[in-house]
This record gives sequence, structure tokens and C-alpha cells, in this order.
Amino acid sequence: MITIKDISKKCGVSPATVSKALNGYGDVSASTLEKVRKAADELHYMPNVAARLLKTNRSYNIGVVFEDETLSGLAHDYFSRILNSAKLELEKHGYDITFIGQRVGGSSFLEHVRYRKCDGVLIANVNFGADSVRELVMSEIPTITIDYVFDNVSSVLSDNVEGEYILTKYLLDAGHKKIAFIHGEMTSVTSKRLSGFYKAFSEYGLEVPEGYVLEGRYHDTGVSAALTKKLMSLYDPPTAILYPDDFAYIGGMNELEKMGIKIPDDVSVVGYDGINLSQVIRPRLTTYRQDTDAIGTKSAKKLIEIIDQGKGAIAEQIMVSGQLVEGKSVKKLKH
Repeated sequence: MITIKDISKKCGVSPATVSKALNGYGDVSASTLEKVRKAADELHYMPNVAARLLKTNRSYNIGVVFEDETLSGLAHDYFSRILNSAKLELEKHGYDITFIGQRVGGSSFLEHVRYRKCDGVLIANVNFGADSVRELVMSEIPTITIDYVFDNVSSVLSDNVEGEYILTKYLLDAGHKKIAFIHGEMTSVTSKRLSGFYKAFSEYGLEVPEGYVLEGRYHDTGVSAALTKKLMSLYDPPTAILYPDDFAYIGGMNELEKMGIKIPDDVSVVGYDGINLSQVIRPRLTTYRQDTDAIGTKSAKKLIEIIDQGKGAIAEQIMVSGQLVEGKSVKKLKH
């Protein structure tokens, strides 16, 4: 078994220096740090987790609470990218991740986290109103939430008000006044997107036509298809439709094709998220790309800060902006 002494001999530095380098202490030069880490990789060094836990009172294990009602799991385009960027950042600091569920021996989230001796927990895409989630958030375990705000708990938020506002304004600037919005189920994210949608209409001095705002489901093509058919069967159908996300839009696209309605000649469409799929379908979808890399990275960094500083860490809401991606799915109307 390779030990710290083996690495120190290979690098020509003391075992204490190797230990500091491997544990992320700041008083080791960059060149020494690189040399030690390279040697550790070459020698296939594996730290003694039990010994490190006893010495530092840390497991270097981060719990991830992620429940996806659409059953996409880690194939969920939006959250998988967030979790991957968080994972990469955590690994830079020597942390592993463990997915936390409630089904292990019938345990709650909190019980599972304690059982796994997690130093902290990242919570994403879960029913934040559930008692089991609130129990975890209000416990002694350092936590950070994504796209949801609890009092006195840090969170990282995609700017959903701004995103929906920008998309709606883009359609209004293109001359559309009859704009329908198929939004996701009523969550805090949906509420913010509705605020952005109505804000844009208000600034233009316009009112949203009756029956143009419908509740759908995120990542659900079937519901989007049905609601698209409902909208386009109205006596006065919309000239543009906002969808809850890019994936859900696929259902709307297929339904429009069945109805013989062409995009964007007969109706303009926009999505949300900016997943890769949105840019390979035809016509390319105009959408709002959420900065998943920044959301994941900032979540990991803030969680490490909370773990390091304990009660000295300041709870904050970190807002992350995205950007409009112009495709070919919006037709400009004559004013």
C-alpha cells in the first residue's frame, strides 16, 4: 500500500509537506503542489479515509439530494449539467459525492446524510415543501439549495425572472402581441418566470389575451402537445408560444406538425434552458440558455465555504444570469 512517505521520497520533500499538499493547505507552493499531486497519481495513492476522518473530523463526502419526477434521472439535460460541474469543482477540493435518498432502510434524508457522514449537502430538483427536506435544511448539516430560497440558508439561483422577461420581450420586439405561455407546474421557479412574462407585457402597455396562459409540466412532451393543440384550436390562436423548457417543446413541435402548422411561418416558438438538442432540431430553437456550469460551480464553492467557516459563513442568495440564444423559430411580424 502506497503511503505519504512513498510520495515524499519520490518528490524529495518531507511527509509533512506532502500531507499539506494533499489536504489543500495554502502554505505549499504551486510547483510543489503540482509535483506532489502528480506523484500521488503515478503511484496510485489512495488516502486512508478512516484515518483522515479521525484526524480532520471530515469525511470529504458531499451528499446530493436529487429527485426527478419526470424519471429522467441523470439524463435530465439541465440538472445533469449542473451536478456535473458541481462534481468537478468538489473533486478539485478532494471531495466525493453520494446521492441521498429516503428509501435506504426507510430512513429520512437527514438520517441518510448522518449515516453517510456527509460534510455537507447540495439539494436540487426536489419537493422543497416536504417535511423531510425542511428537516434536513434546518439541521446542523451545512446545506445549499439550487433554485429555491429558505431563510438563513445559502442558495444559488438561475435568474428566472430575467430569463422569461428577455424571451417575452424578444417576441414583443418581433411584433408579436398574441403570445401564449405554456409554463411548468406551479413552483417558485414558475412563479418567477410568470413575473418576467407579465413584466414584459406591462412595459409594452399590453394585456395577455384570455386563455393564453396554461399550466403544463416541465420536461413533459405529452402535456405540451395537448396544450399546443388546445391553443392552436382557439378561435383566435396565438402567433407565438413560450414553452416551459426545450425538451417539453418537442411535444409541441410534433403536434404542430400533425396539425399542418409550420414554424415559424404560421406560429413562432421559443423554449427555455438552452440544451444541446435545441440547436440541432430544425428550425433551430430560439431559447434562453441557463448557465449550468456557473450554477454548479458556484454551488460547490459556496458549500465548501460553509463547511470551512461553520457558523461564520454568511447565508446569501447567489444569482446567475443566462443568455438569449437566437434560432430560426421566430418570425418577425410587420408592425
